[in-house]
Amino acid sequence: MKKSFTLLELIIVLFLLSLLYTAFIPKNKISKIDEITNRLVLYLKQTRYQALIDNKYNENDDKWFKSRWTMKFFRCRDKEDGIYYSIYSDKNKSGHPSIEDTLKDPLTNKNIYSSNFCKEKNEHSKYVLISKYYGINKVNISCNETSSLGQISFSSNGKVYSKLSNKEKRAYDYEINNKCFIELKNLNNEKRTIVIESKTSFIHKLDK
Repeated sequence: MKKSFTLLELIIVLFLLSLLYTAFIPKNKISKIDEITNRLVLYLKQTRYQALIDNKYNENDDKWFKSRWTMKFFRCRDKEDGIYYSIYSDKNKSGHPSIEDTLKDPLTNKNIYSSNFCKEKNEHSKYVLISKYYGINKVNISCNETSSLGQISFSSNGKVYSKLSNKEKRAYDYEINNKCFIELKNLNNEKRTIVIESKTSFIHKLDK
């Protein structure tokens, strides 16, 4: 009576087990475009939360609204280097954030920021360089009213704005009144979409 496996039988058993693993065991790894989509949803929610707890209204400053918490997408100085984004509250109302204005990632304690040179620095979160790390070559924002790729700004009352005016009397002109879609597209022509609801500022991914 046979009491042990031959080497060939062991190899066949291991091969069959590997096939079963490949076919039926779920994989946790997600694609890069899904990873950056998930990250942007989380960062947008963090930006909205930051706005809710940090009321920027100041009756002594007629440009107070320009410091609303914002996520903004930019092109790198050399367009071949791609696209990046920053999350910031513009303290000096210049229209372009400095590193001191930007939000820190609570997980890495690095600034969610890059300059338009798109160079890596130790104090910058690398995740903002979405072309370099995630292969994103296009960002389309349906509610964009800026000359850049687009921005989303939140106020402390939960409202969402697509632009920050230069005049106090128009501080509320650019409120989003319809759903805003942020579409990401990569070099493989894959697309993902993030939705920002106008009335509730609820942020979610659009089902594929």
